[in-house]
Amino acid sequence: MTEPHASLVALADKFGIARDFWDWKGRHVVIPAETIVAVLAAFDIDASTPALCDEALERLERERWQQVLPPVLVAEEGKGLHVDVHVEAGHPVELVIELEQGGTCPTWQVDNFAPDREIDGQWRGEATFWLGNDIPTGYHRLVARTDEGTHIASLIVTPRFVGLPARMRDTRIWGYGTQLYSVSSQRSWGVGDLQDLADLVTWSSTKQFADYVLINPLHAAQVSPPIEPSPYLPMSRRFINPLYIRPESVPEYIALRGRDRRAIEELRGASRAVGEATGAVERDAVWPRKMEALRRIHDLGLRPARELAFQDFLRREGEGLRLFALWSALCVEFGNYWHDWPQEYRRPTSPEVEAFAQAHADDVRFFAWLQWIAQEQVSAAQTTAEENGMRVGIINDLAVGVHKSSAETWMMPDVFAAGMHVGAPPDAYNQAGQDWGQPPWRPDRLRSLAYKPYRDMVRAALRRVGGARIDHILGLFRLWWVPQGLGPQMGTYIRYDHEAMVGILALEAQRAQALIVGEDLGTVEPWVREYLGRRGLLGTSVLWFEYDEHGGPLPAERWREYSMASVTTHDLPPTLGYLAGDHVRLRHDLGLLTETLDDELAFARHEQAGWLDVLVQRGLLDAAHRDDPEEVMLALHRFLTITPSKVLLANLVDAVGERRMQNQPGTIDEYPNWRVPLADSSGAVIPLEAIFEAPLPPKLAAVLNGLERQPESRWS
Repeated sequence: MTEPHASLVALADKFGIARDFWDWKGRHVVIPAETIVAVLAAFDIDASTPALCDEALERLERERWQQVLPPVLVAEEGKGLHVDVHVEAGHPVELVIELEQGGTCPTWQVDNFAPDREIDGQWRGEATFWLGNDIPTGYHRLVARTDEGTHIASLIVTPRFVGLPARMRDTRIWGYGTQLYSVSSQRSWGVGDLQDLADLVTWSSTKQFADYVLINPLHAAQVSPPIEPSPYLPMSRRFINPLYIRPESVPEYIALRGRDRRAIEELRGASRAVGEATGAVERDAVWPRKMEALRRIHDLGLRPARELAFQDFLRREGEGLRLFALWSALCVEFGNYWHDWPQEYRRPTSPEVEAFAQAHADDVRFFAWLQWIAQEQVSAAQTTAEENGMRVGIINDLAVGVHKSSAETWMMPDVFAAGMHVGAPPDAYNQAGQDWGQPPWRPDRLRSLAYKPYRDMVRAALRRVGGARIDHILGLFRLWWVPQGLGPQMGTYIRYDHEAMVGILALEAQRAQALIVGEDLGTVEPWVREYLGRRGLLGTSVLWFEYDEHGGPLPAERWREYSMASVTTHDLPPTLGYLAGDHVRLRHDLGLLTETLDDELAFARHEQAGWLDVLVQRGLLDAAHRDDPEEVMLALHRFLTITPSKVLLANLVDAVGERRMQNQPGTIDEYPNWRVPLADSSGAVIPLEAIFEAPLPPKLAAVLNGLERQPESRWS
């Protein structure tokens, strides 16, 4: 391992590349020079020798002085900031803020004693301006007028504190979390869809008195089979997977002729039959049939008012939607992975791609239409939530990244770091580290684009829903980059501008009046959770991970107020499976244990015993019921109600008695990850309609509502 030299250290610091960190055992780890050089290459910096490092540093400084304004400035509401402006030495400059809401704000020049500097034969000067601390929140423009012309930068002012949406009225709420694809009704196509979501929302609000439903990411997946089952490895985070559309709920469906309706019914029946035969969620069987049905509906055309609405959607989504629809049509022609396409189609700006778009205009329109329909059905589900009195409604989930051959890497390849994957350093669960295979965003490119790709993604995630859960929100602060070929142990952390990333999230949440929950589990720098709390964003508290400094269960009174508290999560077994040790036996069967099965089971029983003791001591569980899994599950949720946490989460798998995991970390096809349909305690698949009549959900709802017994109706 080589120690980095001085100029390499300077470059690492300039690009936010960590040179050391503290690992999971509390050991100080120094990042080798080889890793820093590899990461700098992803920033288009050749740092292979000290001389090249010196040249790069000098070039970056020259570029800074040649730039009149930085591309973007981000300020927190009420704080203000200074900005350096570079102009020809001795020449005047006027700087003004043009507000998003209309009108302008002045700026004030302050002392700057930096000497002029000669850059490529021209002397440049630096002037500093104070922008003031009373600029309203929003996306503004910073306009500099000089002898050289007019120069514009983005100025983003973000809210100091987001907090809870007004409709929560600062009260505690609870809701269900579920993997939507696993919750299938008798009228769906074998995969839970957006109509199922609307029906689940209706039941959750009217019968359970829940205020939200948290679902898995709805992000777009592959256009054709094979389809990646994980919703956390999407092809786009901005657009929706049309697999979740219910064809029969499209308004134009009613105009179909009888034979077309019969054909669609046959397609639906064939889709359901595959899943019923295999006992799994069969996306590869469902989507081609559903797409054929949607094609029939699309080809009917739209009545004039609907066409106006569709055209407005196209204009609102702009170039991003056009390129995504074009990418989708190209996938049908050449396959799901653009890296394997003919060379001339790998750039969206090539003449061949433009010719393809013109020749396949109807296909491109179809894929854009799918996005419109999907958004309409999401909106309809949220409307159902609002009309049934939910104070939040649907909470979307935002994945941490995209597939390396995704639509986004095709549409904007320069925004992603070439040769890098997102992952995690070695820890207690994965001592070799993790490589998630997802390309990270380049923080310098995001900054140069005024964070537009990120803004578009966040805005889409919050459109017509009540909130969003941000998977691995720590990625807004830093991400573990893994240079391909070196392995995750040779990775390092890359810093992102969290003031900008979290600030933009806060601004969009404020505008959407949305609840934001950050998944902040795992190795977290202590100040990060404090920062999220100060900005009014909720964290995540999972009971099985909440321990005090002595290794015992964390007392209820010490749980965070600004947190979504739950017993389990989608990467852990349902509570009944956890109590039975199913997860330990599964890991044993898959060869994932580092200790013997008996030792691991003994450790799991010891861990559970600590919590059972707390439940009995706090009067939440009758000691006589310590061996009754259902009573223990209810008592664990009862414990959540005595914490100060503002948002409580019950998982639908617990409400129906499911024991199987949706995802076993560390596996791909060794376990049917993300393909497990919802089942009851007997292992039988339970359709959505049967959940409405199941005996366990009212018991769980009564616990979370603080009632002895759940009434038939809130109006009873």
